[in-house]
Amino acid sequence: MRYNEKELQALSRQPAEMAAELGMRGPKKGSVAKRRLVKLVVNFLFYFRPDEAEPLGALLLERCIVAQEEPGGFSISFVEDLSRKYHFECCSQEQCQEWMEALRRASYEYMRRSLIFYRNEIRKMTGKPACTPTGSFGAVRHLRGGQVPAE
Repeated sequence: MRYNEKELQALSRQPAEMAAELGMRGPKKGSVAKRRLVKLVVNFLFYFRPDEAEPLGALLLERCIVAQEEPGGFSISFVEDLSRKYHFECCSQEQCQEWMEALRRASYEYMRRSLIFYRNEIRKMTGKPACTPTGSFGAVRHLRGGQVPAE
């Protein structure tokens, strides 16, 4: 996937769902963990040098696996290339769990599965299908005279 660098930089400045200084080690063999400011914004994980405003890079959290590594640490790898694994070190096991849950919830696929689940729950409770993006939810159809038809 290709991204415009300016758009990514603008996205990195948006309010983060989570942000913290973590130890981070890249996928290269023999790489050493370095302190990085890590920010979760939508489905991107941006990482910065602690004293800089521009991100060093970003990970798109789609088709990825978030796994516990050692106590207080987790990794992110990608289905397309499992050897491309990023390691993160947290201050505590609790912080590690919070990050892992947030990262798992950040993907489009997770949001899609959640939407399907809740639509099914609404259908079970009401006996009616939930509104869909292609359905009439939020749509206003105008007729002559400015009246909106009843659904």
